[in-house]
Parts: sequence; structure tokens; C-alpha cells
Amino acid sequence: MYIGIYGGNTKHPQDLMNVLQRSWDAGVDKIIITGGSLSESKEAIKTAHCSEKLFATVGCHPTRCSEFEASQDPKKYFNELQSLVNDNKDKVVAIGECGLDYERTQFCIPEVQKKYFEYQLELAKLTGLPLFLHNRKSTGDLLEILKRNNTNSGLKGVVHSFDGSYDEAKEILMLGFDVGINGCSLKTEENLQVAALIPEDRLHIETDSPWCEIRPTHAGFKHIKTFYPSVKREKWNPDALVKSRNEPCQIR
Repeated sequence: MYIGIYGGNTKHPQDLMNVLQRSWDAGVDKIIITGGSLSESKEAIKTAHCSEKLFATVGCHPTRCSEFEASQDPKKYFNELQSLVNDNKDKVVAIGECGLDYERTQFCIPEVQKKYFEYQLELAKLTGLPLFLHNRKSTGDLLEILKRNNTNSGLKGVVHSFDGSYDEAKEILMLGFDVGINGCSLKTEENLQVAALIPEDRLHIETDSPWCEIRPTHAGFKHIKTFYPSVKREKWNPDALVKSRNEPCQIR
């Protein structure tokens, strides 16, 4: 979206540099670019090298885990992920986005997701990096896999975009993982109540931009105090945000 393309159609010029400058002007110190596949991780690292304030994750999103098998050599795919980490230690700060997603199993069935989630836990153990975890309607299996793999291994990280119950949040915290929230975490009053109960030192605030904006229909919208001018993508101008496209500056 920061290259002006939406659904395969070009709507406006590439504006990543404008987006980044708005972030720095808003007081953002650093940004982590998420890798959701081997190819995306490579692109994330490439972009991260554009600024000393940019960093990246390396991993495979649960909805993309079929790529391990589509490559015809899952071990080679794993090794390439590991090489990306080892060759870019100054830029790669986490393993992920990885985890489980039972809301969109049309993209990858649960058994394949679970198998290659465990592959990526091994990558976290080998590199010592924290995990950037995804969880959608899969908390039971996610926690079981983390518990089984966390015996004396020192796994750590954050379950991002959390939208579950407080009981689920407590289990995540008890395992030693933190909880991250964004616009998708603040849709209902119940979401707000859960977020309010998470200890501040275990809570991560994220944009997950360009996704997961806090919309006017969300319960959390009433708490927003900072607003930025925005225009429809067809009326793009370099000094305004694009409507419905989240930006890192909106963390402030």
C-alpha cells in the first residue's frame, strides 16, 4: 500500500518516504517491518537497510506455511530463513510473524500450520531472538505448542494483535510472553476491559500498519486524542494520510 497499489491497481505514487517522515516527525524512534514469508522477509530487510531507524522480522505467517512444502524442500526453506537472520544481525530483531490462524484455514490447513510453527520455534531457539506471534481462534493449540517447546529453552516474545479473553491473556502472560494490541484489539467494550487488565510492563502498543486502524465504529475510537488529515486514495497528496490506510505515525 505504501507503493500506491491497492488490489493490484495503482491509485497514487509510491509514498513510503512520506510515510516514514511523518513517523519521525511524530516522534517515532524505530519501526519494525514484518516479514510474512521468505520473500517478504527479504523485502523487509531490504527496506530496513534504508534507514538506521528501520528493523525487520524474519518468518512465515501461518496462512503462508504451505510455502514450506510448495518449495519441495522444507528444510531448505528453513535454512534460508536462518541465513537471512544470520546475515543481517544488525537488522533482524524477531522471528515471525509466525503462529496459528484457524480463522483463515482456506489458505493453510491447521496441521501444516502447526508443523511449521514448530519449525520456527526452533529458529527462535537457534538465534536467541524473540517471537512475533500471530493467534486467531487458535489459543488452545498455540499455548500447547509453546508450553511443549518452552522447557528450559528461554523462548520469549509477544502475541500481537490480541483480541481474546482475559483468561487467554493470563495464560499467555504466565508462559512469559507479552501481549500486543492494535485497532483489531479495541473493537468492543469487552476488548477494552481486557486491555485495561494487562500489566503495563507486559503490554505492547502497535499499529500493524497499513492494517488494523482504529475505526469510528470501534469502542476504542473515543479514546483517540490525535488525528491526522486524510484523503481518499484517488485524491492522494503527499502531506495527508490515505483514508483506511494505517500509518506508523498513528501510534502517537
